[in-house]
This record gives sequence, C-alpha cells and structure tokens, in this order.
Amino acid sequence: MKHLLLPMIWFVAAPFAQAQAPVTIEVTCNDEMRYNIKGFEVEVGQKVTLVFKNVGNIPVAKMAHNLVILKPGTNLLAFAAKCGDPKTGHLPVDAAMKNQIFAHTKLLGGGESHTLYFIPKEPGAYPFICTTPGHFTMMQGVMTVKAKPVP
Repeated sequence: MKHLLLPMIWFVAAPFAQAQAPVTIEVTCNDEMRYNIKGFEVEVGQKVTLVFKNVGNIPVAKMAHNLVILKPGTNLLAFAAKCGDPKTGHLPVDAAMKNQIFAHTKLLGGGESHTLYFIPKEPGAYPFICTTPGHFTMMQGVMTVKAKPVP
C-alpha cells in the first residue's frame, strides 16, 4: 500500500512545485529624474511586490515622482500628454487613458516610498514611466512579463 501512495503524493504535489516564487523588485528614483533600472522581468501568475523609493531630497511639492506601469502597446507620448494635473496625482482623468494603467504608485517626494502588490496575468512588455510633466522622457523602462514555462 505504501508504494501506491508515493506516486499519488507526487502527482498531487507536482503542480505546487511548479509555482513561481514570489518576487520583490525595488525601483528607486532621484532628484536627477532617473530610475535606477531600465527594466525587470517577472512571470505570468507570479506574485510581485514592487517597492518604489524616492532616494532624492527634494520635497514632493517641488519634485514629485511616481511609477506608472502601463499595458502593452500604450502610446507613451499620448498617455503622458494627459497627465498634467497634480490634483489627480499626474494621472489621466479620461476613461480611455485610465484604462491603459496596469498599476501605479502615488507621487513621492524625497525620502518617501510606496509599495505595490500585483500578479500579472498576460505576457508582454509593460512600459513604466513617471507621469510628472516632462519626466517621462528620462524616466521610463519596461516590465517584461514572461509566459509560464511549460513543465
């Protein structure tokens, strides 16, 4: 009977062994309008903790930064053009542009941080930008979501 149970235990446990480990990504920005990385990779279905830190010194009222992850295929220039109002966190208000946002942080000043939690469901290249007017030309990168490996 013992010999019959071992294959059954393996069969039940195998799918759990294939699950991706959660990942923590840290992205920093600074007073020179730069992210510390240009991109990172995660997998479909992976639990992602993204820690965003402004390591600069300038307060949010004078130099605010955020990190907005957009859906694949988003036109960055068109999106950034709709992000001028600090009252909205430099996020667009029209539905079509809001629908292009996958995830976003709040605006941060020097010394502040914000953590996002998400699980990507579709593979693709997800651009990320700072939406403070004029910043996206220097503050952008790509989150690459890879398909799950086939067991």
